[in-house]
Amino acid sequence: MFNDFMLRALLAGIGVALVAGPFGTFVVWRRMAYFGDTLAHSALLGVALGFLLQVDPTLAVMAVCLLVSLLLFFLQRQQRLPSDTLLGILSHSALSLGLVAIAFMEKVRIDLLAYLFGDILAVGRQDLMVIYGSGLLALVLLLLLWRPLLAITLHEDLARVEGVRVDLVELSFSCLLALVVAIMMKVVGLLLITSLFILPAATVRRFSSSPEQMAGFAALAGVISVGVGLYGSWQLDTPAGPSIVVAAALLFALLQLLPARRN
Repeated sequence: MFNDFMLRALLAGIGVALVAGPFGTFVVWRRMAYFGDTLAHSALLGVALGFLLQVDPTLAVMAVCLLVSLLLFFLQRQQRLPSDTLLGILSHSALSLGLVAIAFMEKVRIDLLAYLFGDILAVGRQDLMVIYGSGLLALVLLLLLWRPLLAITLHEDLARVEGVRVDLVELSFSCLLALVVAIMMKVVGLLLITSLFILPAATVRRFSSSPEQMAGFAALAGVISVGVGLYGSWQLDTPAGPSIVVAAALLFALLQLLPARRN
């Protein structure tokens, strides 16, 4: 039987998976997988600046992720470089700036692996409140953006003709995604939150006949990955966060063997 810390880890993982599923649906549809990595690298810069400026690292991460989202949005509107090139520039620049900033802090030792992989087994009751409170708010905001964001994803020009405020909706979604990554990162780590955005949604895409169904299936696949990963970690004495990611990857590989749903 799981101990209390495993139960809290399971609840935390389920909470993150329920939030990541719907968001991951749009991340996969809109081919924004690398955007998650860019936010992850930017988050490390936020952590470094937080310690350097002696402000709360979570607030610093949120500020940096929002700044990167805004910067990417305006650079994309310039149409001078393709989006993947811009993401590469921002991602590697933010990561390098973070590492350089950390190098200047001789009296501060930052465990980057802790931010990268997190420690889901150390989740407390207050962390659970943060996950479920902020997660519920994020899902409500995503629900308000759902229809215009879906219209833009299907056909941007047609959505613009129909009166959808494309720029505002895209900017709102990018900022909302950045905030979710920044808040969840502190609890479960960058690797787990970005993986749960991408892997479950990619896993169920072939079997979904509607956007809403795909979001639900992605959340379910994420919950299964969390359960299997934590059980494997418990039995094999492996790191919990990476075990969940491995479980999600195995679920993806296993379901690729099944025939896709015919629409």
